[in-house]
Amino acid sequence: MGPLDYLKEHENESMAQLKDLLRIPSISAQSEHKDDVRRAGKWVADYLNKLGIKAEVCETGGHPCVVGEYKKAANLPTVLIYGHYDVQPVDPLNLWKTAPFEPIEENGYIIARGCTDDKGQMFAHLKGAEAYLKTTGSLPCNVKFLIEGEEEASASKLDEFIKNNKDRLAADVVLVSDGSQYGNDLPAINFGLRGIAFVEVKVTGPAKDLHSGSYGGAIANPIIVLCKMIAQMHDENGHITIPDFYDNVYTATQWEKDQYAKLPFSAEEYRTSTGAPKLWGEKGFSPLEQNWIRPTLDCNGITGGYQGEGGKTIIPSWASTKITMRLVPNMKPMEICDKIEAYLRKICPDTVKLEVVKHGGATPVQVSTDGPWLEAAARAIKTGFGKEPFFTKEGGSIPVVETFKTVLGIDTLLVGFGQQTDNAHSPNERFAIKDFHRGCRTSAALLDELSKVKK
Repeated sequence: MGPLDYLKEHENESMAQLKDLLRIPSISAQSEHKDDVRRAGKWVADYLNKLGIKAEVCETGGHPCVVGEYKKAANLPTVLIYGHYDVQPVDPLNLWKTAPFEPIEENGYIIARGCTDDKGQMFAHLKGAEAYLKTTGSLPCNVKFLIEGEEEASASKLDEFIKNNKDRLAADVVLVSDGSQYGNDLPAINFGLRGIAFVEVKVTGPAKDLHSGSYGGAIANPIIVLCKMIAQMHDENGHITIPDFYDNVYTATQWEKDQYAKLPFSAEEYRTSTGAPKLWGEKGFSPLEQNWIRPTLDCNGITGGYQGEGGKTIIPSWASTKITMRLVPNMKPMEICDKIEAYLRKICPDTVKLEVVKHGGATPVQVSTDGPWLEAAARAIKTGFGKEPFFTKEGGSIPVVETFKTVLGIDTLLVGFGQQTDNAHSPNERFAIKDFHRGCRTSAALLDELSKVKK
């Protein structure tokens, strides 16, 4: 019996084991679940140890992570498998059709918090390793595991842990499954992530809220001032107006453009899925390009003045907004934060005081498309899913991928097994049962294909 046959024969057992992990309410953002997060980490470590892969729960200064290692031979590649066992909060609870941590199967899906993000996808890699160990007695290459417990928390100590354990985590390539396919039955390999820069902006006018009848017309309203400033950051073509914002911005290669042309994409279906009356974006670029290879600037929220029931006639003392900018290769988060601050100070009137808090962010990630790792991953996906994968990019950010690149000096293969419709971070999170099993098969095939890459 080979590894793929083993996985097929043990599908029911695999699903039962996943449900055991899903029952642990490992919500890393909520302190009352601190022990649950640690319990989930111990579950993962125990599972690896039972397989014969030496693993331990490691302290980080925050929630713990699990590190495991299997040594095969020095002349074979070393694959570092990353995932996380912590999950998002479950609110609003009333929108769940079942208890979030009591997994059920319905219409071909398993429904529970964390089933797709990321316990199910992470566990698929444990099952891929298990299939080899149970059928051949060994893994085809050297494998290390880094499974963390605070990816969904507001702050993470993982970067510091990686920097302090560079030798222990040294590898030739990282394998991450914490995302989605391009679409239903359309597997994909992601070769790029946008970065992110984040600032908070506050404008203050009077020292306190003022009666709008007594002072209106004589004192600038901070909300109006801030809205005018926000409006000045895009022109009529959706182009960002911050000086030097587009300096050295990445230009897609012809190979990349060819990959986009192969994708079954409908702008109208995309619009319909959002509920928006019309698409909007930077003129001269398609929606895919706007999402994947162009930088953006978005106001994520705005606060100021009276928000309660009924009216309150005031000029508010202050107004604030949170702004994030998605970045593409060659853009650096703190440089972009500096540029937006300089522009805001230039356009801010002297009727208010301006405060800008710069949080930095994550650097964009671009995986080499002409090396053997992507080719090996493509072969593995065809084995696991029965179809050739598409090559795509992702508009979002996974900061740890940039850490792997800068600290460990290695690229990351982003192979998502889920779907964008899996309700990750939302009520009734789900994971197609067939996608879980195809993920397990793909993981086993990945170990085989990656072991063949010459160091």
